Amino acid sequence: MIGGAQNSFSANSLPARFQTNQTESVEYKLTGASWIGVYEGLTSAIKVRHYSPKTLCAYKIWTQKFQTFTQSKDPRLLAMDDVKGFLSFLAVHKNISASTQNQAFNALLFLFKHVLEKEFGKVEGVVRAKRRRSIPVVLSREEVDRLIARLDAPYALVAKLLYGCGLRLFECLKLRVQDLNFATMIVTVHDGKGQKDRAVPLPQALAPELRAQLDQMARVYEADLAADYAGTFLPAALETKYPHATKEFGWQWLFPAMTLTTVPDTGEHRRYHLHETLVQKALKDAVRRSRIPKPASAHTLRHSFASHLLQANYDIRTIQEWLGHSDVRTTMIYTHTVRNSTLKVAKSPLDF
Repeated sequence: MIGGAQNSFSANSLPARFQTNQTESVEYKLTGASWIGVYEGLTSAIKVRHYSPKTLCAYKIWTQKFQTFTQSKDPRLLAMDDVKGFLSFLAVHKNISASTQNQAFNALLFLFKHVLEKEFGKVEGVVRAKRRRSIPVVLSREEVDRLIARLDAPYALVAKLLYGCGLRLFECLKLRVQDLNFATMIVTVHDGKGQKDRAVPLPQALAPELRAQLDQMARVYEADLAADYAGTFLPAALETKYPHATKEFGWQWLFPAMTLTTVPDTGEHRRYHLHETLVQKALKDAVRRSRIPKPASAHTLRHSFASHLLQANYDIRTIQEWLGHSDVRTTMIYTHTVRNSTLKVAKSPLDF
């Protein structure tokens, strides 16, 4: 036993995709075994839990690295020693950060629990990557204005939402028409990080531009309907339940992609949202042309949102809620981005 998990497993205790026919001779390869069943199982386990495509991509990458490290050992022979060795290898030889090592750990935890269906046990004796506290890059309000002034439509409006609402880039680009409520001036963010929903204030200053954006995307929508397109992309479970929702106006993207996407399996033409790489490229170019001497990105605008709210003496719990942080300690990092205005000279309240 290692950390509560066994080193070897019987074939009958494994998922069906890893079991051999009883008439076949059972041969466990120490190297060079097929991992096709592992990747099929990983994809299925991720999709059935409705995790994001980014999570699937990240977990596949770590599974591939783990496979390489174990030299494609037969999945039936994988044990905690392999996990410990891999995590220590990443810290010692690859010099990865603590957050990257944690991502690898979470990927392997998911792999063992939901794909290999083995007990993960306690991970002890692993060399831990050093955790470095990094202070977020924050722009001044003047720098934010300079950056946005260098952006063209629709990227300028995307940047204003990132800064004005504290959104992550993928949260902004996944906004749909029905997520904007002009009556209450609220933006609803669905399926944010950790698949959590939240509501954030919609800046009054953005209302005219958002209405203009809706008019622009409505023209795209009408042209798509006239061309008899198959609709927008929806989560699989939702599309199964509401098959006609793909063409409803409320479900259309606020920032639609410039061209239709052809679905390989069906040949259908559907509309996806504006791609993240286009926004990132536009922002990078705008930072260069505005001569901002900071490594600014889309996430820098979210950092600036939180920091500027702190400067305006907003409650840290309110900022935590608007950012969608599950732990206030994550939000507290922004206290290091603003100047401490606490009085240094001790006084009695009677002397205030």
